[in-house]
Amino acid sequence: MDSRLIKGDRVTVTLLKHERPEVRYPATVLGDDGTRAVVSAPWAGPPVRDFGFVRFERGDVFTECYWRDRWYAVKEVRDGEGVLKGWYCDITRPARVESGSLVVTDLELDLWVSADGSQVLRLDEDEFLAAGLTESDPEAAARARRALDELDTLARTDGLTALTAL
Repeated sequence: MDSRLIKGDRVTVTLLKHERPEVRYPATVLGDDGTRAVVSAPWAGPPVRDFGFVRFERGDVFTECYWRDRWYAVKEVRDGEGVLKGWYCDITRPARVESGSLVVTDLELDLWVSADGSQVLRLDEDEFLAAGLTESDPEAAARARRALDELDTLARTDGLTALTAL
């Protein structure tokens, strides 16, 4: 049984990746209602990561929402001044809490939505196919695609703002 995270506590976010090292970083719990856990974390990657459509860099803050009953995570991204850059959405298996760590299995599909909503980009289809989930677990692959479609629809109707509201 998942336990709730306590507001204000530090937690380690662990992203399990297919055939790649897991990603671990510290975050602060903003809330947890037993279904949705919300954490805040500074950009934990290299000093600058330029995707072409957005740059993540030191000082950026991610407000990350994870659900225990949904197949995605939504991360609101703001720069160091608090200006919204957009939302980076990961398609994942439902989140779980294990020994003080928020654990999520990344299914490789992603969605980027710019702050003004003008860009809604589906990302990493090639990585999703290479992971072989469609062959090894067709039901999970179908759920992942449905989750991506759901987020895409929400992104085009300003639904991500409501999803990430505290």
